[in-house]
Amino acid sequence: MALAEITARIRAAEAAAGRAVGSVQLIAVSKVQPLERVVAVLDAGHRLFGENYVQEAASKWPDLRARFGPVQVHMIGPLQTNKAKLALDLFDAIHTLDRPSLAQKLAALAQARGSCPDLFVQVNTGEEPQKAGVLPADLAGFLKDCRALDLSPKGLMCIPPEGEDSTPHFAMLAGMAADHGLTGLSMGMSGDFEAAIAHGATHVRVGSAIFGARAYPA
Repeated sequence: MALAEITARIRAAEAAAGRAVGSVQLIAVSKVQPLERVVAVLDAGHRLFGENYVQEAASKWPDLRARFGPVQVHMIGPLQTNKAKLALDLFDAIHTLDRPSLAQKLAALAQARGSCPDLFVQVNTGEEPQKAGVLPADLAGFLKDCRALDLSPKGLMCIPPEGEDSTPHFAMLAGMAADHGLTGLSMGMSGDFEAAIAHGATHVRVGSAIFGARAYPA
């Protein structure tokens, strides 16, 4: 199946980059996918998935976790502050920490519950006005503010501009992570994950190449 092919390509990219086997985690992006496709990937043994929408995840994953046992689910879409509490109940990691108001909300919730999902700061490497994410020039200050709130981001995430070569953005993100002592790099999707692995990605987000084309509701 497609999962096996993608996994083999990840292992080959790790080897080509001189990296340890298994150093890259595959996030199977299951947003807006029919349940039977998600179940097929679970049946194949995969246990790390990505979702873009809190409500969709809430309708899907509690039942699937009850059926299949421990499954990691990561939030990879924009997170509204008013859905942060539900997100903390659902997700093992949030890849889209992108603004002070969300950091403050997550910090308050994490302190109340005594735990917090792994956090990645989304960086707008292309400085696109329509795209979420912390601007590169603002990253140092944002990380300082997060740490003052007792949040400890483990890495950075980016979505390079559509239609551009992703490689400079991956290199930029890796450099920023190194500068700030962060080990996680969430970057690379179906069309460019091998380039991302060459630049140090620890998490790649692959959807349609595993599940097939999405059929969005009309």
